[in-house]
Amino acid sequence: MLDLLVVALASLLAGFIDAVAGGGGLILTPALFSTFPNAAPATLMGSNKGAAIWGTAWATAQYVKRVSLPWKRLLPAAVLAGAGSFTGAWVLTLVNPDGLRKALPLVLLAVFLYTLAKKDLGREHKPRFAGRAEAAVAGAIALAVGFYDGFFGPGTGSFFVFLFVRVLGYDFLHASATAKLMNLLTNAFAISLFVSKGHIWWHVAAVMAVTNVIGSLAGTRLALKHGAGFVRGVFVTVVGALILKTAWDAFFR
Repeated sequence: MLDLLVVALASLLAGFIDAVAGGGGLILTPALFSTFPNAAPATLMGSNKGAAIWGTAWATAQYVKRVSLPWKRLLPAAVLAGAGSFTGAWVLTLVNPDGLRKALPLVLLAVFLYTLAKKDLGREHKPRFAGRAEAAVAGAIALAVGFYDGFFGPGTGSFFVFLFVRVLGYDFLHASATAKLMNLLTNAFAISLFVSKGHIWWHVAAVMAVTNVIGSLAGTRLALKHGAGFVRGVFVTVVGALILKTAWDAFFR
């Protein structure tokens, strides 16, 4: 009972963070692994995805109502994100990700410093592309980050947000809304793989799903209320925490 309470609270906080700027896995994944140290990693990841998809779905629905985005051009990109995630998970069975594990903190540090240096980055919504060009660029981003999500994972939502801001010219609020759509599909494709292999605890996922949706509701409301500046602040905080966490895992554990 205590174990379920711990992961339920972690899922609540993860849902909140993920709804605003991505990076909820920073909270929930370590909580699952520390609470159930003897469980198969794939089972914990499947349970994680089984909970997170509900919060992501809720956040996506709320953003769709309030944030104007070219959804018809972004939906194909979301499918590519899911396909990339599935492919990345398959490649993970063939390749050791240790090299990426050590490079990740440096990549995140570059994102962090760039965001801090560019004070106006993501404060105004000025899309650089339109029509098929926007769909093509969004699709390329989705496929690459989706592959990373399946292959390794930490910081996926933050990478989506940063690239949509930097490459597509979105503000942080619109980028976060778009990232939710992408994450929804990457989670769905990953869950299909985990379920087919029997790697999910439905009772744990169900409890975490409820609290994840509650956290997502709170995070989405704050993001929509306070706008791009608030999302940017949370994004910087989350990326900073990711740098510390991934550097510790890569070099000191």
